[in-house]
This record gives sequence, structure tokens and C-alpha cells, in this order.
Amino acid sequence: MTDDAMLVLEETKEDMQHAIRHLEKEFQKIRAGKANPNMLSGVRVDYYGVYTPIEQTSNINTPDPYSIVVQPFDKNTIHDIEKAIMNANLGFNPMNEGEILRIKVPPLTEERRFDLVKKAKQVLEESKVGVRNVRRSANEEVKKLEKDGLSEDVAKHLTNEIQKLTDNYIEKIEKIFEVKEKDIMTM
Repeated sequence: MTDDAMLVLEETKEDMQHAIRHLEKEFQKIRAGKANPNMLSGVRVDYYGVYTPIEQTSNINTPDPYSIVVQPFDKNTIHDIEKAIMNANLGFNPMNEGEILRIKVPPLTEERRFDLVKKAKQVLEESKVGVRNVRRSANEEVKKLEKDGLSEDVAKHLTNEIQKLTDNYIEKIEKIFEVKEKDIMTM
């Protein structure tokens, strides 16, 4: 295989790995019963006029499986942080205790568990589409290389390798989803 062909394969693998990392990051945001600081990872706080990720404004801890404690670095911003959590529409109602915010994480109802699995399936599908888009781009790159003189046999072999990578990454995505689904549905 030529250097260009190897480069296409490496870039494809890297891009597909990125889709897996994105999936795992998104799944961390979907809670599965126990309190987890990552539940707040999408929250942005109006921090002195700049929308800032909550992790950069506060210490976030989970003292027990049913609560999250948010301790602002600057106590003057506690109301802004509280407002940002409420506006994030996560279903949390933070209790302002002066220097900290305490968030009780209610146990999941069966209905809520099914909703979370549905949300996880959406993320699963987005990741699969991402991998397929990487495959499409890689196959287009192979066609360009073929026009520039890459032999037909090498192009066919490269296309087959790209398909094997795609199948492999789709399978990995499915396995990650199965683990997350089991995690969500386990009481």
C-alpha cells in the first residue's frame, strides 16, 4: 500500500475513534441513578458576563450517591450558578445553603429510565452516523487517489479496509450502548 493510502486509513481510524470518545462523553451526561459531577457538565454560568462551563466556576463533589454539592470559587456568584443549573433544564432543584449549592438527585422512575434509554439511543444513532460519514469521506479520498494514479487493486483493498474499520467501530458503539442501557435500567 502507498503512503497516501496508509495515511487515509490512519486518518479514518483516528476520526472513528473521535466518534467513540464523543459517544462516551455524551453518555456521561446521561445519569443512571447515582449522583455524578458529570451530570452538570453541560451547564454554562454567566460568570462576570462570560458564559463559562460550571466546572470552571466551582468545585463539584458527590458526598453520597443521591446528592451533588457545588461549591463556587467566588461566593458572590452562587446565585448565577444556581440560576444556570435551573435554566439547564436537568430536572434539578438546587438548594442554596449560603456557601454551597446542594442538589438532591431523585431516584429514577421507570418512565424516566425509559426516557433516558431513548435519549441514549439518539446519541447512539448520532455516533453511528458520524462513523458512516467518516467512511464516506474516506471512500471519496480513495476515489481521488485512484484518479491520481492509485492502482485499482490497492483502491479496492483500501475500500475494504475502510469498511472493516466501519463495521468494527459500529460494533464498539453498540457494545458501549449496551453497557449504558444496562446501567440506566438497573435499579
